[in-house]
Amino acid sequence: MPKQRSVCVFCGSRNGNSPEYMQIASQFGEEVAARQLRLVYGGGGIGLMGETARAARKGGAEVLGIIPGFLSTDEVAFDDCKLEVVETLHERKARMAVESAGFVVLPGGIGTLEEVVEVLSWSNLGMFPMKTIFIGPNQYWDPFFALLEHTVREGFTSEDMRDIALSAITPAEALDLLGL
Repeated sequence: MPKQRSVCVFCGSRNGNSPEYMQIASQFGEEVAARQLRLVYGGGGIGLMGETARAARKGGAEVLGIIPGFLSTDEVAFDDCKLEVVETLHERKARMAVESAGFVVLPGGIGTLEEVVEVLSWSNLGMFPMKTIFIGPNQYWDPFFALLEHTVREGFTSEDMRDIALSAITPAEALDLLGL
């Protein structure tokens, strides 16, 4: 499938404390399928990652999971998708970027933050000039956006970041912002 019809999602390998997190993951997977997009994600079958992939597959979407070999047991690789095993986390993100037209970020922890900060840095440097759209019930990503804005105001991050990292309320709005 051409890159422009694929979207990468970063999200937690845990369920989180609010049922709304799993709901948004399911809704995102459903919207990907409804738009006949390909989902590119971390390859895990647990938490929000697994929920997103299952919902996308249930709706008929193609799903590409990219997982480092050392995580294939911890994240319990999802077996109802094309699975690509790579060596490192860095290689995983690079492959996700190559395979995707943009990124959507659902709630997650430190691993999700690590993924999104690296791709935002790549976008800022012009390496992979793609938008990154954050969706988070309960104002999940508000503290992250406050920090990002602080780094812009203090002169450490380009003002262009305001056009790269965006927020959406719904999966449909997120995909619209990516032009998908």
